Amino acid sequence: MTYRGRFAPSPTGLLHFGSLVAAVGSWLCARHAGGQWLLRVEDIDPPREVAGSAQAILAALPAFGLVADGPALFQSQRRATYDVAFERLRAADLVFPCWCSRAQLAAEDGIHRNGRCVASPDPERPPAWRMRVPDVVVAFDDALQGPQRQNLREVAGDFVIRRVEGYYAYQLACVVDDAFQGITEVVRGTDLLDSTPRQIWLQRCLGLPTPAYRHLPLALDAEGRKLSKSAQAHPVDPADPLPALRRALAFLDVQTSAATGDAPALLASALERFDPARLPRLAARAV
Repeated sequence: MTYRGRFAPSPTGLLHFGSLVAAVGSWLCARHAGGQWLLRVEDIDPPREVAGSAQAILAALPAFGLVADGPALFQSQRRATYDVAFERLRAADLVFPCWCSRAQLAAEDGIHRNGRCVASPDPERPPAWRMRVPDVVVAFDDALQGPQRQNLREVAGDFVIRRVEGYYAYQLACVVDDAFQGITEVVRGTDLLDSTPRQIWLQRCLGLPTPAYRHLPLALDAEGRKLSKSAQAHPVDPADPLPALRRALAFLDVQTSAATGDAPALLASALERFDPARLPRLAARAV
């Protein structure tokens, strides 16, 4: 099977250094394997979106030498496909409506378990829909972080797959689209490592393939916090891409022999020396 990787940003702001690290890491893994690198815009949360950021991110990537093998997939255009997956889960009695608030679940450590709601059905307002989670351990081997095990009931509980507002949750959309795009390895940050068991469980329930996973270390700010658009991380500059691109390669401990040249030349030089087994595992301050 041809290797297929992807970069899947959320349009909640401009491309910042942490996202650039994930994009570069996923691109290097795909090209090292002689495979394809695809794009997906995860625009399924309209209240959090920043107008114009999806187009800005897609326009910035080629400036850093990151050119995808095809047009980007927009999740906002995939509602009908998510509806089909949701109905399959509902027909199998794997999801249920829930009116529980976070405050009401606080007494249960914030986790909904065993399909038992603490709130009564309220016909005056729509419910969220939760995945019915059994007492099961999901285990997988992460290519970078090593063996992982999670008791899904204890850690995640009955997790939301469709929100009160009617938007589909990240877990369901991600699983459906990874299968649709034929992704063979998911390369992303360790902030999503905890989500992987939920996604593997959904893949099993929907009869979808499970890709390999490789979770890259997070880039941290001076206070040790994850660089993120929500924390107002400074965007990288596509008009002057080389400084940020060199920093991203250094963060990933990827050597390059190109002292001069443009972004594609720098990436080509890095690819010649790239070994995915030598990627760092631990989060570190952005260099």
